[in-house]
Amino acid sequence: MQETILILDFGSQYTQLIARRLRELNVYCEIKPWNKAPDLTDNVKGVILSGSPFSVRDEKSPKPDLDKYKGKIPLLAVCFGAQYIAQNYGGEVLPSDIREYGRANLSFVESNSIITKGVENLSQVWMSHGDTIKSIPSNCKLIFSTNEVEFAGFEVLGEQTYAVQFHPEVYHSVHGAQLLKNFIVEVCKCSQDWTPDSFIESTISSLQEKLGDDKVILGLSGGVDSSVAATLLHKAIGDNLHCIFVDNGLLRKNEFDEVLESYKGLGLNVKGVDAKALFYAGLANESDPEKKRKIIGGVFIDVFDEESKKVENAKWLGQGTIYPDVIESVSATGGPSQTIKSHHNVGGLPDYMKLQVVEPLRLLFKDEVRRVGRALDIPEKIIGRHPFPGPGLGIRILGDISAEKVRILQEVDYIFINGLKEAGLYNDVWQAGAMLLPVQSVGVMGDERTYENAVALRAVSSTDGMTADWCHLPYEFLAKVSNDIINQVKGINRVTYDISSKPPATIEWE
Repeated sequence: MQETILILDFGSQYTQLIARRLRELNVYCEIKPWNKAPDLTDNVKGVILSGSPFSVRDEKSPKPDLDKYKGKIPLLAVCFGAQYIAQNYGGEVLPSDIREYGRANLSFVESNSIITKGVENLSQVWMSHGDTIKSIPSNCKLIFSTNEVEFAGFEVLGEQTYAVQFHPEVYHSVHGAQLLKNFIVEVCKCSQDWTPDSFIESTISSLQEKLGDDKVILGLSGGVDSSVAATLLHKAIGDNLHCIFVDNGLLRKNEFDEVLESYKGLGLNVKGVDAKALFYAGLANESDPEKKRKIIGGVFIDVFDEESKKVENAKWLGQGTIYPDVIESVSATGGPSQTIKSHHNVGGLPDYMKLQVVEPLRLLFKDEVRRVGRALDIPEKIIGRHPFPGPGLGIRILGDISAEKVRILQEVDYIFINGLKEAGLYNDVWQAGAMLLPVQSVGVMGDERTYENAVALRAVSSTDGMTADWCHLPYEFLAKVSNDIINQVKGINRVTYDISSKPPATIEWE
């Protein structure tokens, strides 16, 4: 069985970063909600407790039962987790005299501890807490301090339990990666063998065991996620995989034909389905973004239900769901953090649809999916493609949707994306697209007054979509693209550029 580190989620905004840091060490990990903490199994090598927006002094704060972990398996407690260990095992946690958020520097590092190896005194760490540990249990030893926080880290004597007040998973903690490596490799004795090749081997094996001779229908989009999912399923079950590419009327310009052409060389059995009319009818006069997502997801399911009936004995629906989809939709697998938005391919199927769901990429981040795709020798044209939302242009048209609005946005998007490619900027951007705004503005064209639509261009840099920063595209490039859009796309007289980061803004506008 695959060596695993369990991460218990208490609702911290940084919980996902813990998982990312561990994956970067080639160690497999899973995030589980604190109130659904699993029992120990032989493959679990250690447990990490996340931070939390709650105070341990709050009666409504998480109160996990750690008896099945503490003292029995290596345990690393971060921020809230550290305070919970202190509070519940003989120490004391009180409100901070000075709340500590952001950068701090270690003023003391205990050199005689396996967890502090390579962590230098005076190095920067990242704090985010309103309470502070005033005393630690009597069977504990101090291992870290800052100028403001005496008990910034401690270990429990006689067991492999460690606690730190700061966040080693955040990049601003200079030696945070080293601390996590110390815990994972030196304490938990993980072999660091979770690689793209090992993932492919184990996934194909598990798919073969799970699916047997069953037939699977999978929706292709032309993007990275569905392409990698399809290739894994094809290697596992061959011709029993039936791929369907749905034209929902919300694709990019020429995308339907180009995607079908791109899959010819992959040996996949792909069928194109024109369902534009169904989607447009379902979305008629609807402007609420969450309702639009649900309508698109619902029609998507209806189309697949109809197509599945044409494949005799089809039992499964394959999807390219990845970890950020799950996290944003179901609050880190059911933990206490807040749902951001729903995703059309997350949350199961309606009762009337008899297909079961198989999601080979459900626990991978986007960059991990790309690495797996390259290990599968999928063409770079597909692997290097920018992410594109499942609901397509439906969530890039703010307000209600019509075929004419889709046409306008397709033309704008085409000019923007092709412009990035021609300028050699496409690979410097993680995701780019255009948004059709629900406003009109006054303009002047040919000495005549115009009152036409405005669009917003968006380009971000990111690793996995969980956080993102806006791209500093050259002014000359933006000026040219803006001029091309206004001159070539009838109905547009104003172009803006979105310089919001995630958080606080999401990548998509809806």
